[in-house]
Amino acid sequence: MKSGILSAASVACGLLMAAPVSAQGVKIGILNDQSGVYADYGGKYSLEAAHMAVEDFGGSVLGQKIEIVTADHQNKPDLASAIARRWYDTEGVDMITELTTSSVALAVQELSKEKKKIDIVVGAATSRITGDACTPYGFHWAYDTRALAVGTGGALVKAGGDTWFFLTADYAFGYALEKDTSEIVNANGGKVVGSVRVPLNSSDFSSFLLQAQSSKAKVIGLANAGLDTTNSIKQAAEFGIVRGGQKLAGLLMTISEVNGLGLEAAQGLVLTEAFYWDRDDASRAFSERFFKRTNRMPSMIHAGTYSSVLSYLKAVKAAGTKDSDAVARKLKELPVDDAFAKGKVTENGRFVHDLYLFEVKKPSEMKKPWDYYKQLAVVPGDKAFFTPKESGCPLTK
Repeated sequence: MKSGILSAASVACGLLMAAPVSAQGVKIGILNDQSGVYADYGGKYSLEAAHMAVEDFGGSVLGQKIEIVTADHQNKPDLASAIARRWYDTEGVDMITELTTSSVALAVQELSKEKKKIDIVVGAATSRITGDACTPYGFHWAYDTRALAVGTGGALVKAGGDTWFFLTADYAFGYALEKDTSEIVNANGGKVVGSVRVPLNSSDFSSFLLQAQSSKAKVIGLANAGLDTTNSIKQAAEFGIVRGGQKLAGLLMTISEVNGLGLEAAQGLVLTEAFYWDRDDASRAFSERFFKRTNRMPSMIHAGTYSSVLSYLKAVKAAGTKDSDAVARKLKELPVDDAFAKGKVTENGRFVHDLYLFEVKKPSEMKKPWDYYKQLAVVPGDKAFFTPKESGCPLTK
């Protein structure tokens, strides 16, 4: 009899340990790459943006303190899931955001669904996050592969770049970006003549670039990001690819990568971002504050993290509770209007807002520090992103 009681007690204890812990106050986790290929792309700068959001909100919500924790997932889905599980089960984290790297974001989103916790993806790209992999608690904030494809891919095809070859990062993000861009290229009368998959964090792109060069495609689409993008552009220059008449398309580039390359190497690149520090008074005011803290201007990832944290806190306040179902409803009800963007969140968790098509300036055109972009076009949010029905999200059926 005693052993049966002990066994039942052990099971009960195990169940209690497995249940997510609710901390006092509101606890937000910034989970991203802080030491690898995407460290400048998001990294510690996204953490700083999150702190700015908490400060701007007032430091507390529902009469309780707001706390931020952070960790480096090293672009490993298994490590990211282990961190997220610990945060949810034993450390009382209520929401996880940033989540650079699509394979990481998909893994953490699935765990968040199991734990009934909110996750807001900012740094990862795959459109699957609010597509077939959508969840009631998952949100996608700054951009996605579909929006980048519409912006950069669509513009280049219309400008005469009607044959494409892709250098594709060999994981979920790269596959999604190549797929979504290929669909836009084909829809606009272009043709994809080939592609090659490149391991994450490669140091030598020569064999891949030679394949792209020999394809004779007018546009070489770089379906990668971070240091992989800057290194592939630098090495393409060594092979004289642009001088030979082919055009490089940085399908996911931010101002962080342009700054790393310098205008001499980056000039003429066409790219799509959801944020530019010098766009309007609100973006300039936010960016100048960010610069004082980090000595750099923010990208759409940094500004998007600020917006995701601020929007979550507003939703908690409006809901009057941390309960994830109530907060998720408020995130989808409340309009978003902050230094990052204006827009609305659709039923599949996609934050729909405008993006911008930019061309990187020549060094002679730069009039002040970080004066890197000239705007070519606005990409309307309702054109850039899949509608809920188009997305394939089961929640919208």
